[in-house]
Amino acid sequence: MNFPDLAGRTAVITGGARGIGYSLASALARQGVNVALLDLLPEVSDSAARLAGEHGVQTASALVDVTDPVSVDAAFADVREALGVADILITAAGITIWGDAAEVAPETWRKVIDVNLNGTFFSTQAFARPLLAEGREGSAILISSMSGRVVNVPQHQASYNASKAAVDQLTTSLAVEWAPALRVNAIAPGYILSDMTRQFIDANPDLAAQWISAIPAGRMGEPADLDGLVLLLASSASSYLTGQTLVIDGGYTAI
Repeated sequence: MNFPDLAGRTAVITGGARGIGYSLASALARQGVNVALLDLLPEVSDSAARLAGEHGVQTASALVDVTDPVSVDAAFADVREALGVADILITAAGITIWGDAAEVAPETWRKVIDVNLNGTFFSTQAFARPLLAEGREGSAILISSMSGRVVNVPQHQASYNASKAAVDQLTTSLAVEWAPALRVNAIAPGYILSDMTRQFIDANPDLAAQWISAIPAGRMGEPADLDGLVLLLASSASSYLTGQTLVIDGGYTAI
């Protein structure tokens, strides 16, 4: 697939050092998009250098705690200095911590909500400010989850489910508030073979089989399965699409 209007634009990807974030950054870089990777992981600079070497685009990286708005603002300022104002955002930074809701510690609950909801908002806010100030168009793509609308089993993850449902409503709210200049959409992946899910599968090999048995597509997704949708949302081909959360789950939520 080819989206020629993406070439030369600039994207920021939170959680971009590895996993889904890095995969989506690679998809944009293949279209000629200059990319900035933000992450807490020190390997983020190596990931950015690898993208530059493989795709010949300009890249930048920054260590950032998305739950800290001061850290987020500083990272976006660094990106602007290195690559200019970004007009594409992907908020892939996210965590899940499993546990029974009756026993979850307050600090554990707050950590998941803080990263998944507050971190998404602070990142989107920092992205939007210069674009709104300059009257420029842009596309923010928030990473939600099918868990924002269903309670997938057997794991207990009330904090994750609640945080992703909130991201869906945040998407709608920001899209309405910032239209027509900025489009804000979300994608809601199902079970994707990412660093997040692999940690649980490695600890419990039977878990993947249980998940797959409930997916009509008959398999878990790969990070690359998200590429086409994200490229569409980033490009002018979806110029009339905003305020939506689009599920991409192999049919899991359809049954």
